[in-house]
Amino acid sequence: MVNCCGLLTDKKEQVPLKSIDAQLEVKDHVATLVSTLNYENKEDKPLEAVFVFPLPGDAAVCHFSAQIGKTHIVAEVKEKQQAQEEYDDALSSGQQAFLLEESEQSPDIFSLKVGRLPPGESASIRLEYVTELAVQADDGLRFCLPAVLNPRYQPQGSEGPSVQVTSVPASLVPYSLSFSARVSSPRPVSKIESSCSLEPLQYLNADQTQATVKLGGGHKFDRDIELLIYYKDTHQPSAVVEAGQASAKPGSLMGDPVVMVSLYPEFPQSVMSSLATCGEFVFLMDRSGSMGCPMNNNTPQETRISSARDTLLLLLKSLPMGCYFNIYSFGSSFEHIFPKSVEYSEKTMEEALKKVEKMGDDLGGTEILQPLKHIYSQACIPKQPRQLFVFTDGEVGNTKEVTDLVKKNAGSHRCFSFGIGEGASSALINGMAKEGGGHAQFITGADRMQPKAMQSLKFALQPVVEDISVSWDLPKGVSATVLSPPITAIFQGQRSLIYAQLTLQSSEEADGSVTVKYSLAGHPSHSQLHFNLKPAEDSGLTVHRLAARTVIRSLESEERTQSEQKDEDMKKKVVELSVQSGVSSSFTAFIAVNKDSGESVEGPLVRRNVPTPFYGVSGMATACYSSPPGRMMPLCGIAPMRMMSRVQRCAPMLMMCCDAPPVLACENFDMPQSCDMLQELQEESSEPEAVLPSKDPLLQLVSLQKASGCWMLDANLAAVLGKTSEQVEKAKPQSVNNEVWASILALIWLHGFKMDAKEEWELLSMKAASWIKAQNAPCVSECVEAGNTLLGCVKKEALGL
Repeated sequence: MVNCCGLLTDKKEQVPLKSIDAQLEVKDHVATLVSTLNYENKEDKPLEAVFVFPLPGDAAVCHFSAQIGKTHIVAEVKEKQQAQEEYDDALSSGQQAFLLEESEQSPDIFSLKVGRLPPGESASIRLEYVTELAVQADDGLRFCLPAVLNPRYQPQGSEGPSVQVTSVPASLVPYSLSFSARVSSPRPVSKIESSCSLEPLQYLNADQTQATVKLGGGHKFDRDIELLIYYKDTHQPSAVVEAGQASAKPGSLMGDPVVMVSLYPEFPQSVMSSLATCGEFVFLMDRSGSMGCPMNNNTPQETRISSARDTLLLLLKSLPMGCYFNIYSFGSSFEHIFPKSVEYSEKTMEEALKKVEKMGDDLGGTEILQPLKHIYSQACIPKQPRQLFVFTDGEVGNTKEVTDLVKKNAGSHRCFSFGIGEGASSALINGMAKEGGGHAQFITGADRMQPKAMQSLKFALQPVVEDISVSWDLPKGVSATVLSPPITAIFQGQRSLIYAQLTLQSSEEADGSVTVKYSLAGHPSHSQLHFNLKPAEDSGLTVHRLAARTVIRSLESEERTQSEQKDEDMKKKVVELSVQSGVSSSFTAFIAVNKDSGESVEGPLVRRNVPTPFYGVSGMATACYSSPPGRMMPLCGIAPMRMMSRVQRCAPMLMMCCDAPPVLACENFDMPQSCDMLQELQEESSEPEAVLPSKDPLLQLVSLQKASGCWMLDANLAAVLGKTSEQVEKAKPQSVNNEVWASILALIWLHGFKMDAKEEWELLSMKAASWIKAQNAPCVSECVEAGNTLLGCVKKEALGL
C-alpha cells in the first residue's frame, strides 16, 4: 500500500508578515530598490517575527527604518555583537527593537528581526539597497529580486553554523508581493523582458528615455523576479562624479567626491575572428539531488541534469582540435572522467560523451570545495591556459570558502560560472566568476542553458587580455585613489567598472581622463574616457555607497585569508567604513530601538518565523513505501530518494509513511535541506539510469559530428536531414568525397532550419567550415548548389566557406 502525503506548513500559527512592496529605480546601469515590509500582530501576545531572506550578493544595503503608528525610527549601523546585545537588552526591558544582519556564510542572505510587536499593532519596515546591473552577453542589463531561497547545503566540517532558514513550497507563501520599476537613461529604453508576467511597458516621455513597468497580479513565488533591460544604443563608456557628504570628514571616502567609471572595451574584428585553438577546458558539473528538479514549470520533463548533459554535448563538439579537456562531476563526493586532462581527439571526445550520457542527479549533497581543490592541485599544461566552467544550482552553505579558493588560484585559470534554476546563490555564481576573472550566467525561467554556455565558451576562446593597467590624467591639484580591486579580466563588449576617490583642491570646473591599457593577442591596446569633474546633481550618495561596498567586500576577503593580528586590523577597518558609510557588512548590523513608546510591552514574547519560498522536488507531493524503512518513492517520475537520518530536517513538510509514526513539522523549523539532503543517502545502483536519446534534431545532428569538425555520410545523417540515404547519395557531385559532402549538407541544414538556435551551433559550424577549407576540396560551389537543391537555399558565403 502506498500512502500519499501533502506538503504542509504548520497552519496553527499566524505569519505576522502580510505584504511586501518593492519599488525599483534604475538609472542607466545602477539600481536602487526600496522594499516595504508590512507586519501585523493578530495574536493576543507580543511577537518577535524572524524573516531570513535572500538579497543580491553584491547589493549595498544602505537604509533600514521602521514606522510604528506615528513613530518613525531610522536604524544605525553598529558592530554586529554590539547591535545584537542592544537588540536583546531592548526586548528584555520591554522595548520594541528591529535588527537587520547579513549572514556570516553568504553575503546574499539576510535576517530581519521585528521584536516585541504588541497585540493588534502594525509595523512597516523599509529596507533599501543599491547595486550595479550586470551586462548580459546580448547587451541586456540584468536585475534580479531574489524571491526564492532554497535551503543551502552545509558540507561536513565546513566552518561556522549553517544559516537557519524557514522554507515552504512556493504555493504556500502566506504574504503578497507587489513590484514596480522605473527606468531612466540618457538613451531610449527599447524593451524590458522578464520571466514573470509584467504589465505593458509605459513610456513617460516622447524620446522614450524613461519608462515604468509593474509585475502582473498573482505572483506565485515560484521564481525570482528577473528584469532584462535593453537600451536602444549599445553601452557607451561613462563617468559619474558624485560630491561627498557635507557632514562627513574631508579626506574620508564619504567626505570626498567619488567617481564611477564604466568602460566597454571593443576589440578589433581581426582579433575576434581568430578564436583560440589551445587551452585546457575543465567542466565541473553539479550532480546533487536538486539537479533532478525541472528547469521550469512549463517543461517539467526537462530537468536540470538533462539540460546539463545536452549542454556538455554542445561544449565538447565545439572545442578546438589541439586543446585539452576533462569533466568533473560532484555531489557529496566527486568523480572525473580522466585522471588528468587529456588531448581533445575523436577517441577522447567519444569516451567522454559515453560517460556524460549516463550522468544522473545521483551524487547526494552539494560539496563543491573538494573537486575544486583537486582541479587546482593538477599541474597546468604549458601554453594551454586553463578555463574552468562550473555548472551548479548554487545551493551551498560555504560560499565564502569556495570564492576564497577561486581567488587564491586566480593566477592559474579563468572561471566561468552558471547558476541553474530559481534561487541559485548570486553570491556564489557572481563571486566565482569575479574572483576567477571569468563571466557569470544565470539560467532561470524559460532560459535555455545551451546558448548561455556557448556565449561563455566564446568568451573563453577570446584572446586572454594581459598586462592590464589604469592611469589617470587629472588637472593640477586633483588626485585619484582607486578603490576597486585591480581589473583582472576584460571581455569584448563587457563592462569594466572602476571606483576612485578624488581629492579636489579647487572648485573650478575642469576635465580629466582615465585610460585602461592592456595587451591583446600580443598587441598593445587601450580604452580611454574623458570626463568632467563637476559632480552630478541628483545621484545622492549612490556612487559612494557602491564604492564603500566594493572596499568592504575586498577587506572582508583579505580578512579571511590573513593572520590573526592582521585579521583584527582588517575587521576594524571594515566596521569603521561600514558605520561611516551606512552600508552593511558581515561584521556589522542595522539596529533600531523604539525608545519613544513610553510604556513597555508586557508579557512573554512569542517567536514567529516568516517562511521564504523554495523551489524544487520538495514542493511536490511525495509518496513513501513502508519497506525498506525510510525509502521514499516520490511521484512525478523523480528518481527514488532516501530520507535523511535526522528526519526533523524535513520540516516544514508533513510526511507520512505507513507503519511509521507521522513526521510532523517542528515548531521552530530547522533548515530543510531541499532535494540535496534527501538524496544524500541515496543507495548506489549498479545499473546506470537509462537515458532516452534526445529527440531534438539539432542535438542529433550535433552528436553525429566528429571531433575534427566533419560529418560522415550515413543513414543517421540522412534521417536528421529528413531524407533517405538514396536521396543523399544520388544528389552528391561525383568529384567530391563523402565527408566533405556530408559536412556541407549539415551546414546548409543548420543555416536553413536552425537559425533561431545559431548561438548554440555557431562555434561547431566554424570548426566544420575550417575543416572543409583544409581539405582543399574541388567543386565546393557545386556541392553547395547541389545541397541547396536537396535541402533548400543558403548562400555559400553564409556557410563560412
